[in-house]
Amino acid sequence: MLEKKTYDKLLGHAFDIPVKVDYWDGTSEVYGEGTPQAEIEIRKAIPLKDLTSLPTLTLGEAYMNGDIEVNGDLQELVASAYRSVNSFVTDNSEFLKYLPKISHSEKNSKEDVQSHYDIGNDFYRLWLDKTMTYSCAYFRHEDDTLEQAQENKVRHVLTKLNPEPNKTLVDIGCGWGSLLFMAAEEFNLKATGITLSQEQYDQVKEEIKTRGLEGQVDVYLEDYREVEEKFDYATSIGMFEHVGKENLPKYFEQVQKLLVPNGRALIHGITGQHEGVGTDPFLAKYIFSGGYIPNVAENLTNIMNAGLQLTDLEPLRRHYQKTLETWYQNYAQHLDTVVERYGEPFSRMWALYLQACAASFEAGNIDVMQYLLVNGTSGYDLPMTRSYMYENS
Repeated sequence: MLEKKTYDKLLGHAFDIPVKVDYWDGTSEVYGEGTPQAEIEIRKAIPLKDLTSLPTLTLGEAYMNGDIEVNGDLQELVASAYRSVNSFVTDNSEFLKYLPKISHSEKNSKEDVQSHYDIGNDFYRLWLDKTMTYSCAYFRHEDDTLEQAQENKVRHVLTKLNPEPNKTLVDIGCGWGSLLFMAAEEFNLKATGITLSQEQYDQVKEEIKTRGLEGQVDVYLEDYREVEEKFDYATSIGMFEHVGKENLPKYFEQVQKLLVPNGRALIHGITGQHEGVGTDPFLAKYIFSGGYIPNVAENLTNIMNAGLQLTDLEPLRRHYQKTLETWYQNYAQHLDTVVERYGEPFSRMWALYLQACAASFEAGNIDVMQYLLVNGTSGYDLPMTRSYMYENS
């Protein structure tokens, strides 16, 4: 078992705020100068090998199982660990030794997506907004509701494409269809959605009938690599994080193949701001099986190699932090329901996931980017300045 002095060494540099730690044997220590801003209860000793080789997985599982409790702002505590350059939590290089090779065949990709999104629509309805949009919102105004901000995001994505009416659009990884419906109803586009989630597919099909959009909106339950049709525009929101490092080149090549000459794509997703491992062991095991977050340079290399031209790049880091904070506020209001339906460890796992992700955006080690791409010479069919992206949205 890990000796106390080793805890002192590890925790003494783990945070950039003062933290009190209550140990399993009844002793306590304060790390950092000043009044503690958070209190951690370690109710069970953790083996040194686990803590130093797989810190986020080890601590995440301990929190899920109630072996660790945090009194105070969990998001701020995690952000503090990310900000501390000497924190053992921020160095996951050892994880490479334990990370299994992740397959991203069409079969494996379907299993990965369904393991996350097919928990059940009822679960996501508890804490998402009415549009069921599960990606970064866009807060044009500080007091925007989550629903308004999600509609802002979809409209911002579509406006950036500067689309012409009656043209065709494909949404790769279409979620529950909010972009498809706005594309059809506000921009008069013929929209096609692609998803591997049975739950999402069923709801989109039902919503198409409810809105009377048969013939203008359709959705397919298939892998994005199977699509052979050509489109004028393509969108993909929160998708490339799921395809895996080895398939990123193929992903952008497929975006290029789906576009007509000079067609445009708006790709929106989470990216790392620094070099390093794009996979977290806790998220890989419990939340996003097969997930990988590429850094910006990695994406740009794959974009260029696919024959696409970058015409605009916009970071939305603070918007995703606020989105996650709002999701957690909603989630926290339904904790009793989540525990009743899914159990205490599941409830704590998702609470940790939402707050830790908000902390990661707050600390700046991940971002979310919107890439406006052209399958041809960049920009000739777009206005000369970026003002249209904001005036029209």
